[in-house]
Amino acid sequence: MTRYIIRRLIGTIPTLFVVSLLIYSILLAAPGGPEQRFAQNPKMTAAQIEAFRHRWGLDQPVPVQYCRWLGVCNPDKDGLAQFISNQGLPNFLPSFLAGGDNGVLHGDLGYSSTSGSTVASLIAQRVLPTFILAACAVFVWIFFAIVTGVLSAVKQYGKTDTAITVFNYVGFAFPTFRLGLMLIIIFAQQLKVLPAGGMWDARTVPIFGSSEYWAFLGRNPAGAVVDLGRHLILPVITLVVVNIAGDSRFVRAAMIDALSQDYVRTARAKGVAERNVVYRHAFRNALLPVVTNIALELPFLFAGAVATETIFSWPGMGLAYIQAVNGYDYPVLMGILVITAVIVVLANLVADILYAVVDPRISYA
Repeated sequence: MTRYIIRRLIGTIPTLFVVSLLIYSILLAAPGGPEQRFAQNPKMTAAQIEAFRHRWGLDQPVPVQYCRWLGVCNPDKDGLAQFISNQGLPNFLPSFLAGGDNGVLHGDLGYSSTSGSTVASLIAQRVLPTFILAACAVFVWIFFAIVTGVLSAVKQYGKTDTAITVFNYVGFAFPTFRLGLMLIIIFAQQLKVLPAGGMWDARTVPIFGSSEYWAFLGRNPAGAVVDLGRHLILPVITLVVVNIAGDSRFVRAAMIDALSQDYVRTARAKGVAERNVVYRHAFRNALLPVVTNIALELPFLFAGAVATETIFSWPGMGLAYIQAVNGYDYPVLMGILVITAVIVVLANLVADILYAVVDPRISYA
């Protein structure tokens, strides 16, 4: 197992390199750029715009910009920019650079072109809110997807199965942004029982993450938890409905297939209790495809649900992504996308390892 994990980790290196190249190329082809905000300002002179481009390395050839962002060279020290210019290589489009001399390979994601803060610090501020939202959503999502899927398979073609199937079809077809707006209208505007957005009540609770908030949490932990829980209800429901609907059908199909196997019929013929037949024989064998599906969906929750966080003004990575898009803050975009790519690759590795945990017949020796 250890050798397999080491081989997979080594194999992620070329994968992440290709992903970084794709991220840089796609954002390179996107309209505008960090200097777009300044070009739209009539008070900015051409000299000031050119000075900004030079400061961020946007006047260098595209290969140099990519290498500097990645951290494999420093054109100011290596003279690489002058070398490429002498070779007559094209400088395609005005591009962007995350800034800093260390680069992504050294853990330096650069600087925000909007605020001037480091991208790493901006993402660090958003990680905990996204983690809290995603962790709650994962628990609710997996629990209800498995319970409803197993129940639907055991009660196949019955009233319970029909009711769950109707919910799954409606929930899977419902747009996330539309569901979120409906929940806000019903529970926040009409019934007034839940907050419409945000992560804390600004009238009674300090800003989340501040020293005042942690002091408030220490003085009144119950009040802080209740306030956070009230703000979590609507975003979590919005985030998990589609996943529950889709994975519930997935669990149902896997369970129906497992319940039709010979070993299940043999267990029932031997007089094994139905509960043990379902959960110890059929369910564990049905978990293998379910683990794959869930493991591949997890990264997108922890990377930040863009639509959900935007609708509910949840201060996580998804909202930061939208704000970076609106502000042409490409270094922040690139940082979030790189982190998401790393999480996706690691999630694939975790899914492969979980195969052996769920099914002892699988060995990576």
